Amino acid sequence: MSFLGVDASLTGRRWTGPAPEISRAAEALVQQTGLADAVCQVLARRGVTADEADAFMAPALRDLLPDPRSLRDMEKAAARVIQAVTRKERIAIFADYDVDGGSSAALLIVWLRELGLPATLYVPDRIDEGYGPNDDAMRDLAARHDLIICVDCGTLSHGPVTAAEGADVVILDHHLGAEDLPAALAVVNPNRQDESGDLSHLCAAAVVFLLLVEMGRLLREAGTTGPDLMQMLDLVALATVADVAPLRGVNRAFVRQGLRVMAARRRPGLAALADVARMDTRPSAYHLGFLLGPRVNAGGRIGAADLGARLLATDDPHEAAALAERLDALNTERREIEAAVRAAALDQAQERGFDHGLVWAAGTGWHPGVVGIVASRLKEASGRPSIVIGIEDGVGKGSGRSVTGIDLGQPIQRLAAEGLLMRGGGHKMAAGLTVAADQIEPAMARLTELLEKQGAHLTGASDLRLDGLLMPGAARVELVETLETAGPFGAGAAAPRFAFADMAIRFAKRVGESHLKISFSDGTGPVMEGIAFGAYDGPLGAALENHGGARLHLAGRLDINTWRGRRTVQLRLEDAAVA
Repeated sequence: MSFLGVDASLTGRRWTGPAPEISRAAEALVQQTGLADAVCQVLARRGVTADEADAFMAPALRDLLPDPRSLRDMEKAAARVIQAVTRKERIAIFADYDVDGGSSAALLIVWLRELGLPATLYVPDRIDEGYGPNDDAMRDLAARHDLIICVDCGTLSHGPVTAAEGADVVILDHHLGAEDLPAALAVVNPNRQDESGDLSHLCAAAVVFLLLVEMGRLLREAGTTGPDLMQMLDLVALATVADVAPLRGVNRAFVRQGLRVMAARRRPGLAALADVARMDTRPSAYHLGFLLGPRVNAGGRIGAADLGARLLATDDPHEAAALAERLDALNTERREIEAAVRAAALDQAQERGFDHGLVWAAGTGWHPGVVGIVASRLKEASGRPSIVIGIEDGVGKGSGRSVTGIDLGQPIQRLAAEGLLMRGGGHKMAAGLTVAADQIEPAMARLTELLEKQGAHLTGASDLRLDGLLMPGAARVELVETLETAGPFGAGAAAPRFAFADMAIRFAKRVGESHLKISFSDGTGPVMEGIAFGAYDGPLGAALENHGGARLHLAGRLDINTWRGRRTVQLRLEDAAVA
């Protein structure tokens, strides 16, 4: 049964409310904990019992942190890096060019620097070198270094690891592994095929952090104190959110504690980035995913690939300010490039149709640095796994994004093994590929076949799941603050959404390029503010601006808006329906 009788909203979605068993569990939680009903709805949806509520609302990292030695090769990796530190060896860090890779590299660079050992950073150029280690780069690094640490890459790099003759190679990664591993000294990866899978939800930066924990233990055994790891959790939090790792278990604790560390603004790079992004409130998971993450990524997408890692690792405020400004400018340029590719890709994908298990588009000259973002947009529009490929000189470089319940990484890896792709890999929700231009059609047909075996053709535009009803008078700052303690929210932990029923629009105005600012009330209580980002990219903006006095059901998430020291609750509007 639809919630509030909304079977087709202004954006074409059906609204659903809490399942009866969730509502019953929430009622019991209200009685047992005294927490607000809206908060208990969130806890019940996450399966939290009354006995677990206090611990869930205040997760302690010490209780959730896994034993680093539960990961294969961890002890070998930690011992080898400690040996390099003790002997003052030459260390190179080979990192992926995204936020996870940059954060992972920064963690190691900062840790080593605090122990008096500089490290060489190497980030491959996305266009010239592509993802992961390559023979030439690894051979060159091996000629000048004793140890090469590959972060957020390397698990499938058999040839490049072999090319690093004369240096030991340690791999710290989280991408899906094949049956055979490269001939590295250690491959620490929770997604190795011989791992249990219990830690498969970790991003690469979290794997690196576990290595630092294990190395800290080794230092203590030797009577030495290592760097303060708790102060490094801001980097782990950034990577966890930006890499869309599910916010459950230790990931949730990483992000919660990391946001507290970030709020202190002790890391020059993140403080400078927050300033150029005009962040004027305490950092949240939203800021990591939508303000800071895209700017860190911008260098690897369309600029110098190492800018993001350098920003995150620097301890010089002046260098941080300069790098942040450059990344902010690149991010603006990236948005312009993305808009053009998005429009062309969407037209092509719509012409091909959204009724198959894969939505895809390919075009000559599409910048490889934005195809991943555009794939995300296609996924959002279609509710299906999506691939976008940019073609240059007869070779296509593509990126894909999946939907919940559909594994994209494994089929991509299978296509590479079958010879339809030149290379490919990733994880369940995101993957990359390189393919000959004349093989794109058969490769995408085969990928569609594999995804449909998982039921990808049965997915579609998602229903809007709501946690309940609220009145404007109940949406107080105190409620939002309590809801935030049940977070952070993101992948695998949907933010609570509420409906405001039978509202009258008091004010509606377009702001910026595509956003809508509104105020509304039920006619008897207080007026509440709302903002609908990207409303004019779809039907929502025009419909609400031209409401004609109609009463409407409004749905979305609650935010705290700070203006000139005054804090008020606003609705981040996502959908609406005629009452």
